[in-house]
Amino acid sequence: MTEHAEQLCIDTIRTLSMDAIEEAGSGHPGLPLGMAPAAYLLYAKVMKHDPQDPTWPDRDRFILSAGHGSMLLYSALHLSGYDLPLDELKKFRLWGSLTPGHPERDRVHVTPGVEVTTGPLGQGFANGVGLAMAEAFLRDKFGPELQDHFTYAIVSDGDLMEGIAAEAASLAGQLGLGKLIYLYDDNDISLDGPTSLSFDREDVSKRFESYGWQVLEQRDANDIDGLEAQIELAKAETSKPTLIHVHSIIGYPSPNKQGTSKAHGAALGEEEVRLTKEVMGWDPDARFLVPDGVYETFGAAGRRGAEAHAAWNAKLEEWRAANPDDAAVWDAAWAGKPMPGVGDALRELSFSKDKLATRVAGKESMAAFSDFVPTMVGGAADLSGSTNTEFPGGADARFTAEQPDRNVFWGVREHGMGGAVNGLAAHGGILRPYGSTFLQFSDYMRGAIRLSALTGLPCAWVFTHDSIALGSDGPTHQPVEHLAALRAIPGLVVLRPADPRETAEAWRVILEDLEGPALLALSRQGLPVLTDSPNDVGRGAYVLRDGAGPVIVGTGAEVHVALAAAEELGADVDARVVSFPSWELFEQQDEAYRESVLPKDRLKVSVEALVTQGWHKWVDHPIGLDRFGASADGDELLERFGFTGPKVAEVVRGLM
Repeated sequence: MTEHAEQLCIDTIRTLSMDAIEEAGSGHPGLPLGMAPAAYLLYAKVMKHDPQDPTWPDRDRFILSAGHGSMLLYSALHLSGYDLPLDELKKFRLWGSLTPGHPERDRVHVTPGVEVTTGPLGQGFANGVGLAMAEAFLRDKFGPELQDHFTYAIVSDGDLMEGIAAEAASLAGQLGLGKLIYLYDDNDISLDGPTSLSFDREDVSKRFESYGWQVLEQRDANDIDGLEAQIELAKAETSKPTLIHVHSIIGYPSPNKQGTSKAHGAALGEEEVRLTKEVMGWDPDARFLVPDGVYETFGAAGRRGAEAHAAWNAKLEEWRAANPDDAAVWDAAWAGKPMPGVGDALRELSFSKDKLATRVAGKESMAAFSDFVPTMVGGAADLSGSTNTEFPGGADARFTAEQPDRNVFWGVREHGMGGAVNGLAAHGGILRPYGSTFLQFSDYMRGAIRLSALTGLPCAWVFTHDSIALGSDGPTHQPVEHLAALRAIPGLVVLRPADPRETAEAWRVILEDLEGPALLALSRQGLPVLTDSPNDVGRGAYVLRDGAGPVIVGTGAEVHVALAAAEELGADVDARVVSFPSWELFEQQDEAYRESVLPKDRLKVSVEALVTQGWHKWVDHPIGLDRFGASADGDELLERFGFTGPKVAEVVRGLM
C-alpha cells in the first residue's frame, strides 16, 4: 500500500469526524483528528474483525474509552464496512440515530461494532480488563481454537486520572492479561487547558510498569510505521498487558486550534474546518467526502476477517463434533443460559438450620447451582469470607495468570471490579458474571452499576451486610440510603430476600428469568426459614400471611418484624403480611395482581430498616430509618430504632 493511500484513509477519518461534529454543532473533534492514524491502523491493518458479523465470538475487541471522541470510532466503523451508513454519520448526536454523542451499546440502539458504552472516563478502561479476562478464561476452558483474540483500547489522560483506571490497571497486571493492548493518547491537553494544570508530576509509564504492564513509547502518533511496529511488539508480549504511550497533537492538523483545549470539546467552526481541509490538500467545500480507494483499502481488512471467520466456523464445527458435552456448555454460555436443571436444583435446596443469614444461604445456593453455570465468573472485593460469594474450590479455583479459573479475588478495588464485571458480561460466553462487597460500598462502584443497567448487561451484583443490623462496625459500614439510590436506577432489578428459601429463589430468578442486571441485598444476621411461604419472588411481592385488616409490608430481614407485628396485633386486627423482595418485579405484574396483594382500600404500612424514600408509591405509611445508624449490637440497634414486632404493631394501631 502506498503512503498516499494510507494518508488518504487517515484524513478521511479526520474529515468525516469534522463534518459530522460541524453538522451537529457540538462534539469533540480534537481526539478524532489527533488519533486518526491509530484508528486507521487498528481497523484497516491490525485487528481481526468481520464487519458483516460484529458478534463473531473470536473477533478482536476495540474500546474507545475516551468516548467523547466518538466520531473517531463511527468514522472507522463506517469506512470498514459495518452497517453504519454515511447518513448515520450525518445524524451525529440526533434523536434515534446510531451515532449518539458517546458510544452506546444498549438494548434499543445498537451501533454495530460498539462493544461497550463509554463516556464516563475510566469505565472503558476497566471494561477492557473484563473483556481480556473473559478471553483468557474461555481460551483456557475451550481451547485456543475457539478463543484467541486481543482487546484494544484508546485511552486518554482523563481516563488515566480516574481512580477506576488505577484499580483496573493494577488488577490487569496482577492477572497477567497479555492480550490486552491500550494506546494511551497523551496530547498534553484536558478540557480546562494544558494537563500541566493537574497532571504533570506523574510518570505514567513508570506507574504502569509498577503495575506489571509492558510499556512502549511512540513519540509521534503520525508515524504509521513506528506505531504499527509498537503494536506488533505489544502482541508478542503474552505474559503481561501493554500500554503504548502515544504522543499526539490534539486537533492536528487544524492550523489555529491544534495543540490547544479549543480543539477538545467544541466544533471547530466552519472557517477552521475549511482551513484544516486546505492544509490536508482537500477541497474545503466538500462535505462527508470519501475519496476513491478509501472503502477498498479499509475493506481489505474486512475480507481478511471474513476469511478468518469462515475458517473459525469450520474449526468450531469440527470441535463440536468431537466434544458434544463441551459444545452444549459453549452453546448455553453464548446464549446466556444456564444448563438445564438449575431451577430444580435451587428449588429442591433444603436448609438444615432453622435460622440462617441470607448471605450464608447465598453461598449454599451458589454451591447448588455451580455445576449448571460452568462459565460464571466473579468474586468479592477482598470480602469473600464475609459475603460468602464464591464457588466451591475457593482460592484453589481462583483466577490467576497461570490458571484463569472462576473465582476472582478482586482485591479492595470495588469500582475496578464493577467495570471489569461489565466487560466480562459484554464479551459474551461468560454467564452472569458477578461482583460482591458490602452494600455500603456499592457507592464506590455506582458508576459501573449504572452503566450495567444503561447497557442492559447480564451482571449480578451481590451485596451483603444490608442494614443497621450488622451492628458494631457502626454507621460508616451500615447502609441506610443505598437501596433507595439503587432502586432509582432504571433497568436494574433489586432483590432483597427475606430468608434462605427466598434467597435461593432469587438466584433462580436471576439465572433463568432475567436478561439485564440484577442486585441481591443479603443479611449478615441469621433469619428464620419461612417454610410455609409461597416463595413467589419472581412476582416481586406476594401475600405471606393473609388477613382482612391492614397490610404490613416488609422486605428482607424486616419481613420477620412484619410477621411479629401481625402476631402482636392479634386476631381482632387480622393484619395481612406481604413479603416484597423486589419493587421492579412487582411493577412488571398486571394491575389485577398488584391490587390483589396491595388493595387500594386498605391501610398499608411498610417496614424496612433503611430510608423511607420511595415507599410512598406503595404504602400509606413507611416505617424506616431516615438517619444514619450507630455503633452497637445489631439487636440493640433494631430495638432502639423501633424495628420490633411490638413497636411496629404500636404504629399500626395508632394509624388505625
